[in-house]
Amino acid sequence: MSEKNLNGKVVLIAGGGKNLGGLLSRGFAAKGAKLAIHYNSESSREESEKTLSEVQALGAEAFLFQGDLTKIENITKFFDETISKYGGIDIAINTVGMVLKKPFVDTTEEEYDTMSNINSKVAYFFIQEAGKKINDSGKICTIVTSLLAAYTGLYSTYAGMKAPVEHFTRAASKEFGSRGISVTAVAPGPMDTPFFYGQEADDAVAYHKSASALSGLTNIKDIAPLVEFLVTEGWWITGQTIFANGGYTTR
Repeated sequence: MSEKNLNGKVVLIAGGGKNLGGLLSRGFAAKGAKLAIHYNSESSREESEKTLSEVQALGAEAFLFQGDLTKIENITKFFDETISKYGGIDIAINTVGMVLKKPFVDTTEEEYDTMSNINSKVAYFFIQEAGKKINDSGKICTIVTSLLAAYTGLYSTYAGMKAPVEHFTRAASKEFGSRGISVTAVAPGPMDTPFFYGQEADDAVAYHKSASALSGLTNIKDIAPLVEFLVTEGWWITGQTIFANGGYTTR
């Protein structure tokens, strides 16, 4: 799948209804793909339906799937429903995540479990389901975080639960490689979306904006082309976590 023209290809996106996921949905639709767009809950329905309308206006076949992916049967249903509608899946992208900014000593067991489920468990079983059901020569990509390369406090559960996804990516790429499947992760810096601002006070926002070498927060318009590249022309890149953050963190 080295071409950028995706006519007839099937792209499944977890969290595909808004923010980065919504932008990816529209971008793949413009390239001729068929879309399976997941959103989590009623709070995301309106924006996801708007994304669906925009995707369809571009001429793409698409449908919405609502479900809490921490219930693993919903991941299975999402993949199965996509295959039932389109006959197969060529690209699977997981943008799902949740941020918690909190001191280590104040984090509750419930918060730990929630962060583990959303950021780690979902990622693991999403990749697993893709490995079972994606077409040969398919592509899998997960969104993680540039905090994986940061020396910082307060994000122990967010960065900590995204960290295993790096190894999930390596292991899956090794196991799925014989089928021509590449598996990657993309680690953006703090993105200029509502996902970021809910956890940050004004002084912290100012710091994050100043911390990158190229200045400012990560724009989702700078991340979407990288994801698109990795699942098309960049198929030879596999097992890697790509830090795309304007010089916010590096290693």
